Amino acid sequence: MELNLHKIKILKIILLSLVVSHETLTKLDTRFYHSSCPSLQQITASVVASYIQQDPTAGAPLVRMFFHDCAVNGCDASVLIKSTPNNTAERDAIPNQTLRGFDIVDEIKSQLEAVCPGIVSCADIIAIAAKDAVFQQGGPDWIVELGRKDGVVSSAAEAEALLPSSHSNAATLVASFAALGLTSRDMVTLSGAHTFGRAHCTEVARRFYGYNSSNGMDPSLSVTYGQTLRSLCPQPLNPGSSVPLDPTTPNTFDEVYYSDLLQGKGLMSSDAALVADPHTARYVTEYSQSTDAFFNRFTAAMLKLGRVGVKLGSDGEVRRICSAVN
Repeated sequence: MELNLHKIKILKIILLSLVVSHETLTKLDTRFYHSSCPSLQQITASVVASYIQQDPTAGAPLVRMFFHDCAVNGCDASVLIKSTPNNTAERDAIPNQTLRGFDIVDEIKSQLEAVCPGIVSCADIIAIAAKDAVFQQGGPDWIVELGRKDGVVSSAAEAEALLPSSHSNAATLVASFAALGLTSRDMVTLSGAHTFGRAHCTEVARRFYGYNSSNGMDPSLSVTYGQTLRSLCPQPLNPGSSVPLDPTTPNTFDEVYYSDLLQGKGLMSSDAALVADPHTARYVTEYSQSTDAFFNRFTAAMLKLGRVGVKLGSDGEVRRICSAVN
């Protein structure tokens, strides 16, 4: 009888250890690389800082990349995979053809492989780099949850079907984010990433040239701002020219983006849509009045976004090169 009780205790210990082990494989963990790659945070922050120092517009694309990755098959770095003769990958989808920051991710990966080879996933690098970009340009700081694995599937067709358009109205945006498990507040909050970065003139020119109105401008656009945009994007449009998403503090992560929206200075139709809908406009007003409210909500929304469709444990791989599956 004592022997049987002893065996039962041992079995309970084994089962408990298996449960704990399973939990570590099914949850993101802020200390995931604490022992296996302790220099991860320092290397990532250093590389991001070096690029921003060379180019103040380098940070915003990393946040955009994070969203474009997570919105298609979850946060699995599938957006980094290059196309092959047999597959057109997300990277070459129309919404992703203006993505930047691939070189930054590659540099971080290269340095990490030199000190802890085969340990850190490209998906986690994107998540950390996005956080560093926000913080280093004046935004909030937070501890990133880690442990994602890299996906092995990447489809341009899926990216084109799932990524929201810059011409979307509020209802369409809310629906797109709801499909990711994110609320309307999350959507307005994450749109605040447009507080820094740039957009190509060719993408936004329809709002201030040839619009079906008396002056050819979108009525939701401030006339003064529209005239400024015309001077920055003269016709014929240069495919390489761009304008700041936030005309007031273009390279600083702050709440001014929301104040701009209330003044008719939303660059994209999807920006202006946030104030056209009363349900989303209330969040715009709230954030325009409080940096703390925006920063706190943005941190929470980025953590929530970073949990979308993650691959953990044996589901996925750690790529040796971020642009290709192993």
